[in-house]
Amino acid sequence: MTSHTKGSYYLPPPSKWPLVGSAGIFCLLFGLANWLHGNHFGTVLFGIGAMLIIYMIFGWFGTVIRENEAGLLNNEQVEKSYRWGMIWFIFSEVMFFSTFFGTLFYIRVYSVPWLGGEGIGDLTHVLLWPNFVAKWPLLATPNPNEFTAPHSVMNTWGVPALNTLILLTSGVTITIAHWGLLKKKRTQLAIAQLATILLGISFLIMQGVEYGEAYMEKGLRLDAGAYGNTFFMLTGFHGLHVTLGTIMLIVIFGRILKGHFTPAHHFAFEAVAWYWHFVDVVWLFLFIFVYWI
Repeated sequence: MTSHTKGSYYLPPPSKWPLVGSAGIFCLLFGLANWLHGNHFGTVLFGIGAMLIIYMIFGWFGTVIRENEAGLLNNEQVEKSYRWGMIWFIFSEVMFFSTFFGTLFYIRVYSVPWLGGEGIGDLTHVLLWPNFVAKWPLLATPNPNEFTAPHSVMNTWGVPALNTLILLTSGVTITIAHWGLLKKKRTQLAIAQLATILLGISFLIMQGVEYGEAYMEKGLRLDAGAYGNTFFMLTGFHGLHVTLGTIMLIVIFGRILKGHFTPAHHFAFEAVAWYWHFVDVVWLFLFIFVYWI
């Protein structure tokens, strides 16, 4: 049942999109797991999952946009629900990345020193890997026959530093776009939003270049010991978030050109801006703890 009474809380009709999204996520992750284990059907299942998720994103977002343009969501209580929903979503993303950062810190502070003979790992070091030297990043794993370490690590002040500048600049441009929206300066809004999109795409291109260098020149892969694992898990998931954020920025840009937003009603723009700033902050932690320190 839906509610269309003016000033009332809008109750949307039953939707297929949560079910489609759940099926897409299942296929994506199950396919990825099998793909990594060399099962050929994993690539097909991964592709099906990706297409289902894209279908869900465009379908669900389109439904919400149509509801908003019909005036069904112009309600203080509805907007408060959306704001809290976005806040909790970003909080869940903080916990998601905290897991991987926690793994990185545990490996660096505890596991690697223990394998090198420090603290409670002295006996393990003597009996199993007496020649292992605990040093991060790992260019020599405790068991080289089982895990091949990379030839060298990524350069801090090359592509990573440039990508840091790109994302920090994009944080400025999306803020300028927000100011333009609040001050009814539509040209400033559109140009700054377009600049943010181009910066996001530039970041992804540069990360692709960096991954090519990692694979071809440095021997850095997902199976290259703990350093390879943590590097690709953290940077890869961040790159996925930048990709999704860039898609959202493009959708918002299209809505800007159609004149959908006003200074009083523009939460969709704000939500994407929050998400983009979150992506920026995560990258700063990545740059410091994965590339620099």
